[in-house]
Amino acid sequence: MKKRAARSNQPVSGAGIGLRACHYRHFLEGRPHIGWLEVHSENYFGDGGYDLHVLEHVRRDYPLSLHGVGLSLGSADSLRERHLARLQRLVERIEPALVSEHLCWGAVGGRHFNDLLPLPCTREALDLMVTRVEQVQSALGRTILIENIASYLRYRHEEMPEFEFLAALARASGCGILLDVNNLYVNAVNHGFDPAEALQALPTDAVCEIHLAGHTQGDECLIDDHGSRVIDPVWMLYGAACRRCGNVPTLIEWDTNIPALDVLLAEASKAESVMETVYA
Repeated sequence: MKKRAARSNQPVSGAGIGLRACHYRHFLEGRPHIGWLEVHSENYFGDGGYDLHVLEHVRRDYPLSLHGVGLSLGSADSLRERHLARLQRLVERIEPALVSEHLCWGAVGGRHFNDLLPLPCTREALDLMVTRVEQVQSALGRTILIENIASYLRYRHEEMPEFEFLAALARASGCGILLDVNNLYVNAVNHGFDPAEALQALPTDAVCEIHLAGHTQGDECLIDDHGSRVIDPVWMLYGAACRRCGNVPTLIEWDTNIPALDVLLAEASKAESVMETVYA
C-alpha cells in the first residue's frame, strides 16, 4: 500500500537537512535517517520535471519545509503576485509542514537582484512588512515564518534593533520566526553587539524553526556562505537559543561546496546532541 504523504499538520521535530540535487539518488534509492527535509521553494515552481518528481517522492517519507528566497517582501514595489501564485500552487501540491521567507528586500522597479538585502528597521518598514506578511498568509491560508538575514551594513536612521523588529512583526502579523543562529552570530561580529542579548528580544513561542550554517572570513567582515561546518561559537550560541526558545526543529543549511550526505547527517546528529543536552 502506498504511504500517505506528509501533511501540513504533521509537525517537524529534531534536526533536518536541506535536500540538494547531488543527494537525490540517496533519497530515491533509500531512506536516509533524518527527521525532515527543507528545499528552496523556487527550485520546484515548474509544473513537472525531475526535481518535482523527487520532491513528490520524498514527501511520502519525510515532513517537508519550503524555504523561499524570491518574494522580496520588504521591497517598495508591489508584492510579486505571479511569484506568490506559483508558491501557492506548490504549497497546495506538496502540503509542507512549514513555509518560510526572509526579512529582506531584493527587487526595485521591476528588476530582481540575486541577493537578500537588509531592510532598515524603522516603523515604516515594519508597517510594510506586516502588510506583506498578512497578504502572503491570506493567500496561502497558513502562517509563514520569517528569517533574519546576514547583513554587511547598518542604516543610520534605524529605529529599533533587528530582533525587536522581528518580534514586533510576529506580534502584529501572527507570523512565526525562523531564527538563523549563524546569521545572528555573523551580524553580531560584523556590527559589534551581543548576540545572547539580542536573543532576549525574541518571543519564544514565535520561534518555530532554527537554521545552522557555516560562514567564512572576508577581508573586513564575516560572510554568510553556507559552505562549511558550523563553528564552535555558533554551536554555543545555538545552545543558548535552545535554552531560550525550547526544543525547536533545527536545519543544517549547506548550499555551497556541498559535501557528501554523511557529512550533513553528522552535523544534524550534532544538533540533536545539543538539543538532548539542553533538555536532558
